[in-house]
Amino acid sequence: MATKKISYSEAMAEIEEILEKIESEELDVDELAEKVKRVSVLLKTCKDKLTKTNEQVEQILKEMED
Repeated sequence: MATKKISYSEAMAEIEEILEKIESEELDVDELAEKVKRVSVLLKTCKDKLTKTNEQVEQILKEMED
């Protein structure tokens, strides 16, 4: 299964949408596990993007000091 590139804001929007459905009990039990798994993938994507951005900012700041 090919992974589609998704932006941080798209991932966060999808996470929020899924959480709203869970909180409002719109999901049935059959969908719940699938959606929880999707949220875990999206959270990993967000974490990776934040880590990469942090590293880039630190590198830029370091270069400015030189």
